Amino acid sequence: MADTERPAPPRTAPPSPEPPASSELPQPLASPSYPPPAPVRRSDATRTAILAAARERFAADGYDRATIRAIAKDARIDPSMVMRYFGSKEGLFAAATSFDLRLPELGSLAPEEAGRVLVEHFLDLWEGNDALVALLRVGVAGAAGAERIRHTMFEQQVLPVAREVCPDPEQAAARAALAAAQMLGMALARYVLRFPPTVALAREEVVAWLAPTVQRYLTAPHPGGAL
Repeated sequence: MADTERPAPPRTAPPSPEPPASSELPQPLASPSYPPPAPVRRSDATRTAILAAARERFAADGYDRATIRAIAKDARIDPSMVMRYFGSKEGLFAAATSFDLRLPELGSLAPEEAGRVLVEHFLDLWEGNDALVALLRVGVAGAAGAERIRHTMFEQQVLPVAREVCPDPEQAAARAALAAAQMLGMALARYVLRFPPTVALAREEVVAWLAPTVQRYLTAPHPGGAL
């Protein structure tokens, strides 16, 4: 009997591999850790623009006539931003008319150096300082500006410095006022009205002219004797 071919056994698929344990699965790359974002801070540029516009508007219109809407328009921002930064017209005016003169302490100097040091400091402050020039214009524009500057600049800053070198405490207020008048007069002529002869003076010349006068106001004997 002839041999017959036996049918080939059916092919079976290879067993499926066991799924890897979860610990063996490829893990996604960890995201880099970043510090939390810093809180949004008020924009110094926006605040500066508002204050510059406010000083110009208060100088031109006075406190009563100047409006938040006009100041915002000058600063090219929405009026709500002015309120967000300063809260009210009164708050804006207070900020616009405040200025730290950073006056030197005269008590640590020889008394005869007070005039020169103050005049040199005065020039350091005023040269190219548009904010201080605008503030002077606000002060001469109306009673509100004048009162603010009297309080925040003269009474709180200039007068205490004059007391450090004044030979008689009772004369300190008058001497401080005379020294301030001398320097503010130069500021008005040189930086606001811009009289050509005063603008043309070199820094050294201004110091040479003003320092002896300011020194005399602060420390010289009273011209009327002991009054």
